[in-house]
Amino acid sequence: MKRKLVLLFVLPAVLLCLFILSLVSCDPCKAADQLTRAEPASALLSQDSWIWLLGKQDDSLNEFGNSDTGRQSSSFSADSVKSTDWKSVPSGLNKSVNPSFSINYSLEAIPEYGVHLQFKVLDAYKSVPQMAVFTNRLLSGIVQIAGVGGTTSEYPFKKTYELYIPKEQLQLGNNVLELQAAGCLYCSASENEYLWWKWDYIGLKALSTPVEEPIHGSYIASGTSLNNMSFYYDEGAVRHLPYVLKWMGIAYSGNVMRTGCATDVKNACSAIGTYYETLRDYNTQAVSFHLHTGNIKLKMDGTLPDDAKDKLYNYVKNYGSLFQYYEIDNEPGLFNRSKAVNLAIANWLNANIPILAPHLKTVAPGWAYALPYEMKACKNQLPDGKRQCGDPDGWESDPSQRRELENVTNLTNGHSYGSSFADRVGGSFVENLKTFGGAEDGLPKLMLNTEYGTSDTHMDAKQFGAVEPKSAVFDRIMRAHIGYADMFTHHAAFYPNYSLFETGFNLNNHNPATTRIYGNTSETDSRAGVMRRLNLAYATHGKPLVYQITNTNVLYDKLVYFRGVDTSSLRPLPGSQGTSNKILLNFVNFEKSTQTIAVKVTMPEQTIYEGERFGPGSTYEEARTYISGLQASPDLELRETLAPGEAVQYILTRSEDVKPKPPTWVKAAPIQQHSIELYWMESEGAKGYDIWRSSDSSVSYELIAANVQKTRFIDSSTLAGTTYKYQIRLPGVSGTSQTVETAATDYVPLERKDWIVSGSSGGKPQGAIDDNSNTRWDTSAAQTSGQYYQVDMKNPFTINRIELQTEGSPNDYPRKYEVYVSNNGLTWTGPIAFGNGNKVTEIKFTPQQARYVKIVQTGTSGNYWSIHELQIYGFER
Repeated sequence: MKRKLVLLFVLPAVLLCLFILSLVSCDPCKAADQLTRAEPASALLSQDSWIWLLGKQDDSLNEFGNSDTGRQSSSFSADSVKSTDWKSVPSGLNKSVNPSFSINYSLEAIPEYGVHLQFKVLDAYKSVPQMAVFTNRLLSGIVQIAGVGGTTSEYPFKKTYELYIPKEQLQLGNNVLELQAAGCLYCSASENEYLWWKWDYIGLKALSTPVEEPIHGSYIASGTSLNNMSFYYDEGAVRHLPYVLKWMGIAYSGNVMRTGCATDVKNACSAIGTYYETLRDYNTQAVSFHLHTGNIKLKMDGTLPDDAKDKLYNYVKNYGSLFQYYEIDNEPGLFNRSKAVNLAIANWLNANIPILAPHLKTVAPGWAYALPYEMKACKNQLPDGKRQCGDPDGWESDPSQRRELENVTNLTNGHSYGSSFADRVGGSFVENLKTFGGAEDGLPKLMLNTEYGTSDTHMDAKQFGAVEPKSAVFDRIMRAHIGYADMFTHHAAFYPNYSLFETGFNLNNHNPATTRIYGNTSETDSRAGVMRRLNLAYATHGKPLVYQITNTNVLYDKLVYFRGVDTSSLRPLPGSQGTSNKILLNFVNFEKSTQTIAVKVTMPEQTIYEGERFGPGSTYEEARTYISGLQASPDLELRETLAPGEAVQYILTRSEDVKPKPPTWVKAAPIQQHSIELYWMESEGAKGYDIWRSSDSSVSYELIAANVQKTRFIDSSTLAGTTYKYQIRLPGVSGTSQTVETAATDYVPLERKDWIVSGSSGGKPQGAIDDNSNTRWDTSAAQTSGQYYQVDMKNPFTINRIELQTEGSPNDYPRKYEVYVSNNGLTWTGPIAFGNGNKVTEIKFTPQQARYVKIVQTGTSGNYWSIHELQIYGFER
């Protein structure tokens, strides 16, 4: 029979002293054993009044009862001031044995600013168990718990977690706090035995001041990496940035994006300044990795050569005020980099950052923990040199040598994919414990993991029984980082096999509103869906808004979470001084069934709000709707019905602060059947768009479409051969977009993604049709007569023009050419065209019906023949 103590609690008259762990940097000169834990300014581990405290804060669980006694649930009531008998309290939870634990307590007064649940975990299984916290049967939050159980790590990971519980969930008299062990969204009961943790103590504190943040386990910052064609921070990347930031729930909250802008990639940094400014405008931080370290040869005194110093100096001087973190290197062992070079870069930054960008923090290399060459072959080997994984060989896998970099950088790092974070060898979680000799209360330095994610081949461990193993493994690795890291960025938004979105096109030629989520084959969820759900639950920051669940009866004991924050309370970002005035209202369903949640939120003002709602949808324009006329009294009532695992976010602004402007980046292009397609960047506050057109026979514009809801429009009322001009206007708003013009034609650029291409010799033929002008096909030899490039378009088309672009290699144009066509690839007609090439070789000919096209180079030159981009114009019959 369970023992119950019925006691009333009075809030102590004397509050414990408050302390704040402020953001401090690691002194590069400190010895390895003097590294100091740095906390984000918003992560406030409270030192307020204990309402109750179960257990001693002594890194021991001996005072508790056994967690595996076979009890399916347990309940406890105790006065922490008077009672030290905690044998009725389990030492933790185990979903297969004691999946829940309830604490009954009484309040004579409700704390004005709410409470914090605080507990310290001594160990947990590597499965990333979740502790769902219910206050009087409504979900207050779900804490993601990291641990080394099952990893064979010889070092411990201990961490204190906190959870904010608003006063609206409390009541006078009896209150029940229920803790539950929760599993992954897609997993079966076979996961239960692996969902366990042990705690040192658990307690509830009354807050004496308003909180800056609705802390949800710990303060984390999330993000991804968004660039074009894997390497380029160009206009296309800038154009897509706001769409991804908002859709994925990253924008406005001080989250963090990784930027590469490598010095060894031509045109990689063409729009990096605008990119950083866009991040600032959406109140988002950046971690930058710029200097290519593989080609650096140090001076005799071990310092950087002058050209490397100049590159660093110019980059930090020009852009350092716009980003917050600098990453020393990327996987230095795997890419055969020098430890001495890494140290020299860190030392140069430490000496120059105080002058150039005093706010800037340095981040240890993105560790891959690469082993010596004989155990794991690495990239960038010299043709006749010593085979090695870094210089010295294998240094990245050695914790003591990694520590040399940790001693001179502010934040630690570590890359991980799939379930590798928990691997004994090469796991970012376990390896960092080796580096620091364990973690007594979180790692001794902030962790900014600059790469995590999954590929199409990663699956959740079979022992967990996930019915959607691809979604589950991404969900688990992201939840793991919520448990043990402070900041983390997904590998890449657009990167084949790892991406959040569909890839294979040039962002410069793509309408960001049509960006489509990359799906896991045969699974209902996706990496983007998982990221949205977890970002909305854990990575939106600001002052918590008062709210009440108004359909409580249907949400009792349900894993349905609401998070409302006012981002205007956030401090300006270091350096860029980015701020936000947005209200973020997030609805998250962690249940495996559809749930409806109704919420009454107290908004900051009694006024009208408007903004964007992001919900389900495979494309951005399907997921986004613009909402206006939300009258707050200041209470605002909203109701959402959420599918399993679904998340919805409202991004709201006072209507009086919205100043709509005509859209920018308007594009017009001819498409099939002599129509013209228009698309443009969305405008904040636009409730619709008017399309105005002028033909080449008129100087005046006429309205051809009113109140268009999407950011694209197809004009089909066109005549082939006629040139049209277009402007986009907002109803009731003065001004117009820039004017764009194009001619309607039946001969348009043909879709190339399914083409089969080949060349007579040389490089990669696909490089000429990959939509990337920075790549190419070339002959890899001087031009001689008979060299050819051939295209199989898979279907017959009527064609009349071919364009060969060679600007990237301006002297590699074909000295002479002939064009042949075929419908079977065996018998050829031609030449249908011939002539001399140029930097852009435009080949026109009478219309031909063909499936195959062959371009034959008939001249001679000492230069290669290169094609950076090939396009054929025509239409399908």
